Amino acid sequence: MMSFGNQVQLKVYQQIEKNIIPVSYEELEAKAKEVLDAKPFYYVAASAGAEVTAVQNNRAFDKWQIVPRMLCDTSSRDLSIELFGKKLSYPVLLAPVGVQSIVHPDGELATARAAAAMDVPFIASTASTYSLEKIADTMGDSPRWYQLYWSGDHEVAASMVKRAEAAGYDAIVITLDTSMMGWREKDIEHAYLPFLEAQGIGNYLEDPVFCSRLACPPQEDMQAAIMLWASIFGNPALTWKDLDFIKQQTSLPILLKGILHPDDAKLAVEHGVDGIIVSNHGGRQVDGAIPAIDALPDIVEAVHGQVPILMDSGIRRGSDILKALSLGAKAVLIGRPYMYGLALAGDEGVKQVLRNMIADFDLTLALSGKRSVQELNRELLKKG
Repeated sequence: MMSFGNQVQLKVYQQIEKNIIPVSYEELEAKAKEVLDAKPFYYVAASAGAEVTAVQNNRAFDKWQIVPRMLCDTSSRDLSIELFGKKLSYPVLLAPVGVQSIVHPDGELATARAAAAMDVPFIASTASTYSLEKIADTMGDSPRWYQLYWSGDHEVAASMVKRAEAAGYDAIVITLDTSMMGWREKDIEHAYLPFLEAQGIGNYLEDPVFCSRLACPPQEDMQAAIMLWASIFGNPALTWKDLDFIKQQTSLPILLKGILHPDDAKLAVEHGVDGIIVSNHGGRQVDGAIPAIDALPDIVEAVHGQVPILMDSGIRRGSDILKALSLGAKAVLIGRPYMYGLALAGDEGVKQVLRNMIADFDLTLALSGKRSVQELNRELLKKG
């Protein structure tokens, strides 16, 4: 039986499957820019400051070069991994991206359908337009995680974590690097924050604790709900000791997203978290921050295999996935590419982005002389 990448190639070349979106990331982004209004496009595409970190996220992969091995039997491949006791078909997850309704009316629901169809876990954002329950209903039994923006109101944060566990989510991802919005020049230029238009706050509007803080239901006074959201969204007062509070709210594995310093990785392990996601938020928070792929090796070394390490920020092609896994990541998260697929063709666009990236990874794995994710290690790479 042909492996995933070979199957995709054959179907495309025989025109059994049509390319409904551009295959290359650069053309995909350019096409999305054509079809979207400037405000939502730049909300997704732009990053903090001069966008140096966003650019370097991608370029930093070029420093790591693959050294393929020859005459290895790679006729069949195994792309699966195991995370927290569950087998995943691929070392790929859909990153939490908020306010997806600004690029497509079905927003997170379309992404959830695509993720379920492709058997790829979707990490649903706190900042979703559709609630975590609606996303869960769309996905059925398919794997899904919930990403928490830890509210300034601890009880709201606790409520969302409990709701996620009740709705069948498999893990909680706490994003640490967004206690407040970074300085995003394009959003400032356009004076655009979609949350103030009641987009991206669906989880709050359906949260019983959040609604209990309002004088009347959100539907009767949406502006009051928006202002309450604005007052509690971020929480810059959080410290490591606060993690115990969230751990008490759920039995699910907890991962910390936004770790870039090896000492923070050590602290995460010391405080009993179950996983780490190396990320600089795609360059959207601190311009000039270290590229995620550059931070990864030191964090892998610091953690010594005590917890799984995932990575995002800059994953654009199959070779990027292979490099991240070879440097010690257990899996990677994909962000902007699938948002552009969503903008262009809804859930079918997201599915095709995933199809292309997984096929590219599968073929790159085979052509590098490896048959499984488990065979990948740093010996496959040379630093240029």
